[in-house]
Amino acid sequence: MPTESSRARSTNETRDRILDVALDVLAENPDAAMGDIAAAAGVVRRTVYGHFPTRLDLVRTLTQRAVAEMATVLAEVSAAQARADATWVEFVTRIWPVTHRYRVLLALRRGEFGETIHGLLGPVDELLADLVKRGQADGVFARHLSAGKLSQLAYGVVFAIADREPSNGTPGARAAAVTTLLMLGVPETRAVALAGDLA
Repeated sequence: MPTESSRARSTNETRDRILDVALDVLAENPDAAMGDIAAAAGVVRRTVYGHFPTRLDLVRTLTQRAVAEMATVLAEVSAAQARADATWVEFVTRIWPVTHRYRVLLALRRGEFGETIHGLLGPVDELLADLVKRGQADGVFARHLSAGKLSQLAYGVVFAIADREPSNGTPGARAAAVTTLLMLGVPETRAVALAGDLA
C-alpha cells in the first residue's frame, strides 16, 4: 500500500514531467493543445487537467518556474557587486540555459497569455532595471532610455537569440552577451573583451 508521502512524490513527479514535456511541445508548436502535451508526456488528458485545469494555468506555472530560476541567478550575480557591464555578462552567461529552455515564453508573451506572462515577469524586470540603473549611474550604460525600457529591450534580445539558436551552446550565449552590451551602450571593444571567455 503506497504511503501518503510516496503518493505525493509520485504526483509531484508526474506534474514536473508534464511541465518539462510541455516546454518541449510548446517550443515546437506554441499553439499545441493540452491533448498534445498529454500524449507526449505519456498520460491521459484528464491527468494533465488534474494538475492544470486550463492552458493558462499551465503557462502560468511554466512562467513562475522561469521567473524563480532567473531571479535567483540575477540576485546571485548582483550580490558580487562587480561593474554593471561585467555583472550583465555573468547574468547572460548563467541564465542562457534557462532562457534557451523557456524561450517559448517569448512566443506566448506575444499571444493571448501576454498580460499574464508580463505580470509574472515583474520581479525579474525590476532586478534587471536596478542593474541597468546602477550601470547608468556609474557611466557604464547609456542613458538615452530609462533603465526599465533599456533593460527590457536588451533582455528581449537575449530571448530572441535563444529562440533562433538550434542548441544550448556557448556561441549563442556569447552573441547574446555582446549584442546586449552594445545595446546598453558599452563600447564594442569592451563588450567583446567581457564576452571573450565565452568564445
